[in-house]
Amino acid sequence: MVKRQFDYENNYENIQDKIKELEELSDSLDFDLSGEIKFLESKLQALREVKYQNLTPWEKVLLARHSERPTTMQYLDGICDEWIELHGDRLYGDDQAVVGGIGTFNGMPVTVLGHQRGKDTNENIKRNFGMPHPEGYRKVHRLLKQAEKFGRPVLTFIDTQGAYPGAGAEERGQPFAIAQDLMLLSGLKVPVISTVIGEGGSGGALALGVCDRLIMLSNSVFSVASAETCASILTKDVHQAEEMAGNLKLTAPELKELGIIDEIVPEPIGGAHTDPEQTIALVKAAMARNLYEVMERGGDLAEQRYRRLRAMGRFTSK
Repeated sequence: MVKRQFDYENNYENIQDKIKELEELSDSLDFDLSGEIKFLESKLQALREVKYQNLTPWEKVLLARHSERPTTMQYLDGICDEWIELHGDRLYGDDQAVVGGIGTFNGMPVTVLGHQRGKDTNENIKRNFGMPHPEGYRKVHRLLKQAEKFGRPVLTFIDTQGAYPGAGAEERGQPFAIAQDLMLLSGLKVPVISTVIGEGGSGGALALGVCDRLIMLSNSVFSVASAETCASILTKDVHQAEEMAGNLKLTAPELKELGIIDEIVPEPIGGAHTDPEQTIALVKAAMARNLYEVMERGGDLAEQRYRRLRAMGRFTSK
């Protein structure tokens, strides 16, 4: 079976509980064990830090999917001075799996877009587990065109296992809607900064990932397909997902080495959900730094974006 529980976190919490029991016992017996307790806590924290510095690709997939991980709307509330959500694709409906609107970022007018998942069952049903329908991608297209018209930079947040694969979505033009976004982003005349905040899977993620700078959180993942999809296609066995995660090269360090992404934002020990405020502040700083660099560079952004994309995947043999 594929391991889905953070056994090391459960063990850490169990040991923390034992330390608290030891503290209570020390107080009740009026016997000072504070030195020994502090030593145990520092040793435990050091072991935990080592563990999080050496997570396997599959463990990072699980961490990227953590239900308490900050969502796009939390990032927007944290990085924007203010923002207003806009709804609908003016054709079919409003897809709750994609949020977008206009706001101010360090006093600058921007267009913001991102995948939005839920944090509990009811919200996940409302947000379709962060898997957009074609109307979500048409909402993206509408707001991108608006951003170009008014000269607003675009900030996108990627967090989806992929576009919704249902029959209704296919009937309403899912591939065409994604393709339109890819084409529009490729030639957009305003800066585009994208950040992978959780899981970035397949074309559903790429529709928000054609950009001038691509940033990833250190425990996020980004790949052509989810590990489960890859396993089901190549081995006909979804239980091989853990092995496939290692083969997909989907972690931030691997993608940075391949030249796919531009910057890695470190997460707190334990993951982004353990300190959302710190994580959001670090993401804001990274996005601001990359946005200003792109703006100062100037020139033909569409041509530079084209060259950047064409350079991906090239290699030389010895």
